[in-house]
Amino acid sequence: MSNEQPNNPLHGIKFAEIVETLVDYYGFEELGERIRINCFTSNPSVKSSLKFLRRTPWAREKVEKLYLKVIQEST
Repeated sequence: MSNEQPNNPLHGIKFAEIVETLVDYYGFEELGERIRINCFTSNPSVKSSLKFLRRTPWAREKVEKLYLKVIQEST
């Protein structure tokens, strides 16, 4: 049985890479406007954002959707 996920565009991408890409693309200020969560608006850092997002599924899902949108736009 194979562990591959051919239909998952996020397969093989570390979550830290996703957050770092979005921060590089938008910056924390705009990212906080697009996804209204405190980890992007109140003393934001990649480390604190990852800690929050890893234990908050609904927020993580929003970040992943925005990342997919950014990737589609830049191709």
